[in-house]
Amino acid sequence: MPQLRIRITGSDDDLRAVADLLQSVEGIEHVEEVADLMPRMDDDDSSSAGLSDDIGPGTHELEVDAPNEYTAGRVREAVEELAIRLGLVVEFETDEE
Repeated sequence: MPQLRIRITGSDDDLRAVADLLQSVEGIEHVEEVADLMPRMDDDDSSSAGLSDDIGPGTHELEVDAPNEYTAGRVREAVEELAIRLGLVVEFETDEE
């Protein structure tokens, strides 16, 4: 069963739009936002120390389980089309079990 990870650069509303789209794809039952496990370092002597992290849209990661490669391809196409319409940046990472 293919598992896709989709990294989205956009607002919380953009994330909801993509998640709603994914839920509407026939065969997709599992869509989950996963936490970013990569720690963000801000050294005390860094030139960015103390600056706000709110400088633009955030990044979000969704995990999607597809029943087969055909459905995974439909997910990629649908998300790419929505990303173009909303002006989002999306990245796909695929793990096959």
